[in-house]
Amino acid sequence: MKVKKDFTKIKNLLEDERVDEVVVKKDLKKKLKQDKPLRVKFGVDPTFNTLHLGHTVPLFKLKQFQELGHQVIFLIGDFTSRVGDPSGRVKSRPILTKEEIEENMRSYKKQAAKILDINKVEVRYNSEWWEDMDLSNFLNLLRKITYNQVIKRADFQERIENDQSFTIQELIYPVIQGYDSVALKADVEIGGTDQKFNILMGRKIQKQYNQPEQNVILCPLLEGTDGSDKMSKSKDNFIGVTEKPKEMYGKIMSIPDKVMSRYYNLLTSLSKKEISNKMNEHPRKAKAFLAETITAFFYSSFKAKKAAKEFDKVFKKQKNPDDVPVKKIKAKEMGILDLLVKLNLTSSKSEARRLINQKGIRINGEVQNDKYKKVKIKKGMIIQRGKRKFVKIS
Repeated sequence: MKVKKDFTKIKNLLEDERVDEVVVKKDLKKKLKQDKPLRVKFGVDPTFNTLHLGHTVPLFKLKQFQELGHQVIFLIGDFTSRVGDPSGRVKSRPILTKEEIEENMRSYKKQAAKILDINKVEVRYNSEWWEDMDLSNFLNLLRKITYNQVIKRADFQERIENDQSFTIQELIYPVIQGYDSVALKADVEIGGTDQKFNILMGRKIQKQYNQPEQNVILCPLLEGTDGSDKMSKSKDNFIGVTEKPKEMYGKIMSIPDKVMSRYYNLLTSLSKKEISNKMNEHPRKAKAFLAETITAFFYSSFKAKKAAKEFDKVFKKQKNPDDVPVKKIKAKEMGILDLLVKLNLTSSKSEARRLINQKGIRINGEVQNDKYKKVKIKKGMIIQRGKRKFVKIS
């Protein structure tokens, strides 16, 4: 693999909007000007069945390394998913079974291929080395890191202050993740700013194994559709890269105006001047262009334009979408809570009550306020949850 020493691209790689911090910048800059391809790692735990737009920020950074001729490593944490990353958590993560993890990661490689040239990517799974590690080697690893080094992380300190417990398994998660860099002989690791502690732990452990310490690129965290918290499956504010075009377009249109520039900077290839020009337009027009640009990247211009047309039909013209799912209900009458669960518009009656209280349920366009209502089932009736979910009764 031949390294391209394009100094403009190297500068952009280290200083564009997708970079929050580089450790150690001077050292990495020097390595990027040499002929040796670097091994550049990005890892993700398959805690859900889709990557989301927040994951694409470091993936775009990986693409820049790939275009310069470096060896990109996409690490799927099938083993670390069983442990549970405590980063940013105020309570323990639910533990996934091996079967759930395998199901979640089934299409991760295909999803990463939406951004990377996957044929040139080294796709690895950390179960490769962790499932075969014997107890003596694991204890030897633990001896290389002190309790004080691990316990000082902010997540653990916050839990201690709030009298909330954490498991020994969570305590050693950063050590387990850090060893991945040893196993892969990583020269560079990329991750979100919330992963700083874990990634820097990789540097410490590499040093203990007499390996050169990896350089680190920390990427900013993308806000979710709520515009405040980081994009996350657990907060249900994410936009998956496998969302249907109309869902992806609609979710992007739902983001608050205040985070629009962040989405432009982190998720598009537009120049600063182009972004500035867009941000000077009417917010709805700027957001529509953003939604169409991102949807077109993951699908096609044709599908993005079709999603835009459908969105305008539903939200500007207040009409029902073209492809409303149809479901058959045999009962002539049903309580509204039972009906919403039956139609899979809500996962439970409690969620149905909450949505009714929030005026989030409509029947044939009319907002529903009565959670005790008996609904008379009629053919062609349209039940709507929020702005984007519709079901038609057959």
